[in-house]
Amino acid sequence: MNFIINREELLTPLQQIVSVIEKRQTMPILSNVLMVIEDNRLILTGTDLEIQIVAKIEIGTATSGSITVPARKFLDICRLLPSGAEIKFEQEDDIAMDGVNAASQSGTGAAKVKILSNRSRFSLSCLPADNYPEFAESEFEHQFFINAGKFKRALEKTIFCMANQDVRYYLNGLLLHISNSKLKLVASDGHRLSIYEDQLDQATGYEARIILPRKGVLELSRLLDDPDAELRVEFSGNNIRIFIKNLVFSAKLVDSKYPDFSKVFQQAFFNQIHIQKQQLKEALTRVAILSNEKFKGVTLDISPDSLRISTHNPEHDEAEEELFIEYTGEPLSIAFNAQYLLDAVSNLDSELAVLTIASNASTCFIDEPNDSSYKFIVMPMRL
Repeated sequence: MNFIINREELLTPLQQIVSVIEKRQTMPILSNVLMVIEDNRLILTGTDLEIQIVAKIEIGTATSGSITVPARKFLDICRLLPSGAEIKFEQEDDIAMDGVNAASQSGTGAAKVKILSNRSRFSLSCLPADNYPEFAESEFEHQFFINAGKFKRALEKTIFCMANQDVRYYLNGLLLHISNSKLKLVASDGHRLSIYEDQLDQATGYEARIILPRKGVLELSRLLDDPDAELRVEFSGNNIRIFIKNLVFSAKLVDSKYPDFSKVFQQAFFNQIHIQKQQLKEALTRVAILSNEKFKGVTLDISPDSLRISTHNPEHDEAEEELFIEYTGEPLSIAFNAQYLLDAVSNLDSELAVLTIASNASTCFIDEPNDSSYKFIVMPMRL
């Protein structure tokens, strides 16, 4: 296979693909990116067998063929070439054919490709494309369309609550719930929970719940860099596939059922507390400096018109701030992880934050006064 391509056409899709490739692989070929030329189109594929990204680039005259090249070395070469450079990619036929034969016998391969650009010359050892593993996908039963900007916003409002390597593996991901024309995203690490709801432009006519894996959600959020793009999302009980302009993102879903969190809404609450978002954010940031480094706990003493935020640590340091609030209920005292509160408040769009604490002090809702599409729930802690 031979082709010529401009550096800028190749660099961005290559960066997007390499991000899913793990540095340490059980199979050496998974450290490579699969390159296929067919019908004057270059198709790049990278996978870790759980997530896959395929990029399609239209190119001029090219010789058909396929090969896998070391992903990070190839990316570094392209990245460090001058802007606007023309890259010539050549597969060394005689060595490549020997490599295919060697690969069939030893499983390693010795194929080589040349990368030429102006006065730069590179020769990379490759592995044959025949050995590249196929990404298993079941038949897709459902699909919907959504604006990329809308979907990215929904992800950003929720992904920070996902668990990381929790034994309850269903928490190491994001719940995507489609109910006809309603979209709901939910993430939780067991200590806090975020819920984001929005409307789809087209009714789907079905209801479905799937759990996207943590790494897939993070990669997907990075890929949604054009807010005006239109996404086509297809999914089954095992897989999801999203078409993003010239990219196709695929992921295996978490095989589990997400816990029912609806009961958290079915309880009695104290009166709402209204407070200026920026003032709360700044006060929490200052007080948290002297909190316990491991638990980041702060105590909220709430009384009519006043909120006192305080903390202390094992070194006997103390911090305290008092803020004006709108609250007419009975006094109460409750403690939270300061970082959890900051994450929630930072994701509010309004200037006013609304805190609603359950009457049994089991949960605290944080949302906006005039928008019910986004809710953040945090569990208290004992200090």
